Amino acid sequence: MNAEVLISLRDVAVFQNDNLVLDQINIEIKKGEFVYLIGKTGSGKSSLMRTLYADLPLVQGEADIVGFNLKEISNKEIPFLRRKLGIIFQDFQLLMDRNVEDNLRFVLQSTGWKNPIDIKDQIDEVLNKTGLITKKHKMPHQLSGGEQQRLGIARALMNDPEIILADEPSGNLDPETTAEILQLLLDIAASGRAVLVSTHDLTLFELHRARTLKCDGGSILDSDLL
Repeated sequence: MNAEVLISLRDVAVFQNDNLVLDQINIEIKKGEFVYLIGKTGSGKSSLMRTLYADLPLVQGEADIVGFNLKEISNKEIPFLRRKLGIIFQDFQLLMDRNVEDNLRFVLQSTGWKNPIDIKDQIDEVLNKTGLITKKHKMPHQLSGGEQQRLGIARALMNDPEIILADEPSGNLDPETTAEILQLLLDIAASGRAVLVSTHDLTLFELHRARTLKCDGGSILDSDLL
């Protein structure tokens, strides 16, 4: 696979509980690309995302993502794949019983970081990138919705992933905060990562036009090919 290509799907079919959701998917996403994934509820967006981070098994077609073959990946390899991915959730999924800094420390410690100085430096670097350095001792419930989503993005960046998968990242945010989160994601793509954003939010399209993958009728339409 070309070193610039981080996601490559070839004749992939996506299944959910034995039901065929998407068929004949052929997609490449490269370093530095910012791509939207759109479609109605139930059209397969979440199932595609779950396939990419190996939550759903790949049973048909060929798929490579950051050097891992999803057809052949073992359960032992899945954590190593996910360290190369940053996953951002609509509902934030923060640890509400610990502060901002400890939310991020948990990610690093659970993925094998040992040195306390390295851990602190990495946390501070990512909090600076996401504009949360002054909030490091706050509890999640003391943060605004936008700040909680910034923390979700910070968490996704902790292991310096090659790909960001963002599932409805602006779903619970007001328009002004949506613009801030979008700019943060664009900056992440500009740094050389690939960013795939699943969204219903038309505000995002108005703020920034980009390549769009549309789940429709069991297929994916790629605006690059239209």
